[in-house]
Amino acid sequence: MFALDPRLEQDTLLLGDFSLCRLLLMNDAQYPWFILVPRREDVSELFQLDVADQQALWREATSLAETVKDTFGADKMNIATLGNMVGQLHMHVIARRRDDAAWPAPVWGKHPAKPYSDEEVAAIRHKLRLVLTNQFRFGE
Repeated sequence: MFALDPRLEQDTLLLGDFSLCRLLLMNDAQYPWFILVPRREDVSELFQLDVADQQALWREATSLAETVKDTFGADKMNIATLGNMVGQLHMHVIARRRDDAAWPAPVWGKHPAKPYSDEEVAAIRHKLRLVLTNQFRFGE
């Protein structure tokens, strides 16, 4: 049974689910920072997914990145799977702007997280409701 890593649960806000991945919002208002987590048990590496799931993850990641770039006016999209702190396979999809707090450095550990307000989260959900297809189910 799929369970979200406690660290991801602690650091993120649930947005919903694509066909394969759970979509999370990193609770750091300095960057539009999204995380995709394949809803598969005991997977820490991309190669542990079967081919169909690898392709689904890539489709969801690239589709999300394009949507986020357009919706949040990114200058550059950062997409990465690191997993040094969280062993569960997850993919970061981060909208970067030349004027963001960490530019041009990586966002990890550059500045302490600035949690979103309820209003900011509601605004992000509203923006995403306008652009995500019926392939996505919003969570509450």
